[in-house]
Amino acid sequence: MNTLKPIIKTIGIIAFFYVISSTEIYAQSDSPIKITIDSEKHGPVINRHIFGQFAEHLGKGIYEGVWVGPESSIPNTRGMRNDVVDALKELKVPNVRWPGGCFADEYHWRDGIGTPEQRQTRINTNWGGREEPNTFGTHEYFDFLNQIGADAFISANVGSGTVKESADWLEYLTADKSTLANERAKNGHPEPYEVAFWGIGNEVWGCGGPFTAEEYLTELKKFANFSTNYNSEVNTQLVAVGPDATGFGEYTEVIMKAWSTKSWAWDIHALSLHRYTRNGWPPNLIATDFDEQQYAKVIEETLGMDEFITTSEVIMDKYDPEKKISILVDEWGTWYAPTEGSPEGYLEQQNSQRDAIVAALNFNIFARHADRVRGANIAQMVNVLQAMILTDNEKMLLTPTYHAFRLYVPFQDAEHLKIDYEAGTYKQDNVTLPRIDAIAAKGKDGKILLAVTNVDPSRKATIDLQLADQKITNATGETLYTSEIDAINTFDRPEHVSPKKLDLKVSKGKIKLTLEPQSVTVISIDTK
Repeated sequence: MNTLKPIIKTIGIIAFFYVISSTEIYAQSDSPIKITIDSEKHGPVINRHIFGQFAEHLGKGIYEGVWVGPESSIPNTRGMRNDVVDALKELKVPNVRWPGGCFADEYHWRDGIGTPEQRQTRINTNWGGREEPNTFGTHEYFDFLNQIGADAFISANVGSGTVKESADWLEYLTADKSTLANERAKNGHPEPYEVAFWGIGNEVWGCGGPFTAEEYLTELKKFANFSTNYNSEVNTQLVAVGPDATGFGEYTEVIMKAWSTKSWAWDIHALSLHRYTRNGWPPNLIATDFDEQQYAKVIEETLGMDEFITTSEVIMDKYDPEKKISILVDEWGTWYAPTEGSPEGYLEQQNSQRDAIVAALNFNIFARHADRVRGANIAQMVNVLQAMILTDNEKMLLTPTYHAFRLYVPFQDAEHLKIDYEAGTYKQDNVTLPRIDAIAAKGKDGKILLAVTNVDPSRKATIDLQLADQKITNATGETLYTSEIDAINTFDRPEHVSPKKLDLKVSKGKIKLTLEPQSVTVISIDTK
């Protein structure tokens, strides 16, 4: 018995130190995270166009989602449903990319102008073989933009269209005096339209071609050369097709190399990148009732956006060190398995708190690359993929992603600021992620802005917030949080996931706050 005493004592000592060590590790992981913002170290402007939207003739994205027609019992203004318009105005939507997507590659603009009798009915071969009545066309699109206060981002048809067709469309839109301008006036709009972005094709390596990078370059030069904006009040940006995350990386190299030695005859102003969070092809993750492992996998994949952008930046910097050519990530977002019972090709999916986290993380990545990334368009605006809004006939609800966009509105055209913090880690099986993710900026109103996301769905995070060079005098904020990892809004519970005001206390020029798990928080700070 006496011989066992030293062994038992040793085991006890080991156990004691194990408990102490484990406690210390846990305490360290849950100790306050210090965030310091240097309000004097300004970076590039976070271009408002990174909060752009995307509306394709797909499923109920346009018809029912935006357009119900002037005779509808759903309240509308010239056919656009008022509830959707009012909700989008709150987001201060900077631009809407239209008419696609793959639909753009089979869209012929003359089908969608003139009287109802003149509109051409087509079959939407890309998305479920649905009949396309073309009742929502060019003039309806610009009316919609005017109602929500957004700029135009048009994707011209390179895949099945011609240079002349594209050039004629841009002349029809922007010319002051010509036969096409007169036709536009006859159709109800005497004044030229303003076109902020003109996309020369869409995914021409796939549904818009398929072209090799060299083959597309030949088309790009022709389309760019003859894409003339006649409205001198607007500088239309020509957007070239670039790669997506699954391949076609040679597009960046081929296009940028050609641009760097181009002649006077053609030019571009931006390169498009596409990257979805979809876990391979076809998408197989589910939008609701997922577990924490699936949550972690989605977050891990979406954080890959940073590397995807960086890869293109390295190539672009080689040919364009002055960063004249922008990156526009004009398709991004979550793409899950189709909702059971939804029509084939409609790409309908629910939208959870996880999607709000995904949106915030992407905003932060775009902001960190603000010197090159000057635009992005989430897929898509209403009823399709990672939508802002869901409708069911006369009913409408706002999704968690909508609320994330609304929280970030103050970051539009704000100046990026230097921020220091230790992110910590969140682990789920074989996935290791940063525990928090944050950006800071100085808003156009002079306020200091902080956006911080707690990725961890299980643990709160205590934040000690301070400015490096000033004292905080006052702060307001909102947080988007629910206790369920897969919480959604439904037509029965439309406010289940919605932002809540924060009660922030300033002490000695600093703020201490607690971030709920799986939350998105935005704070506005006064220093005077």
